[in-house]
Amino acid sequence: MLCAESGTSDGHFLRRFTSLPHATVDRRLRASTCDITLTMAEQEPTPEQLEELAAANREGENAVNYKPPAQKSLQEIQQLDEQDESLRKYKEALLGKVATVADPSVPNVQVVRMTLVCDSAPQPLVLNLQDLDHLRKNPFVMKEGIEYRIKITFKVNKDIVSGLKYTQQTFRKGIKLDKSDYMVGSYGPKADEEYEFLTTVEESPKGLLARGTYNIKSKFTDDDEHDHLSWEWSLTIKKDWTN
Repeated sequence: MLCAESGTSDGHFLRRFTSLPHATVDRRLRASTCDITLTMAEQEPTPEQLEELAAANREGENAVNYKPPAQKSLQEIQQLDEQDESLRKYKEALLGKVATVADPSVPNVQVVRMTLVCDSAPQPLVLNLQDLDHLRKNPFVMKEGIEYRIKITFKVNKDIVSGLKYTQQTFRKGIKLDKSDYMVGSYGPKADEEYEFLTTVEESPKGLLARGTYNIKSKFTDDDEHDHLSWEWSLTIKKDWTN
């Protein structure tokens, strides 16, 4: 990795929902539940309640303040200061020995899989990003109120890529609740190795109104706004891992 920048988030919906002061959460839940009659074990929030949560999330959203450097190809970097032996060795240590990719159709950046890293999960929560249709039909089940991190596994095959960024937007019942941006960093090609990026620790929402299915749109881009991969997946929050 050339330069891994710390992940930043505009305020992930899972963290925001649970990071409000207890008094605020209590008032909002009481105000929300006064207008509805709970006739089932789990009550879906109304569109008005979702809109209120989305509006609160938008207040804290800020664009990532990042200016991309001038782009140089790997060949240009390798040819700089060729007579400087110490610099040549440094660049070799930094970039490694670049393997030749035999298949020209292989993309420069391949996003391989996404993992929800959670110590308390009964089994690994892994999304195979080579089978995007399967993701839409099979939502993850996650227990409410647990801590987890998102891990993105990817490969860089041909040339240096700068300013990689992971973005996700969260929806419930068609209403956008949140958008989060994470700066991943800049990486050199290592065709036979995989890179990993971990987000900061998040907490899944908890409480009666928080349970349900969230639809998430994810995207992996770079400085040039090249879309290396976009995918959609679902997360179902339940009282426990199995019910």
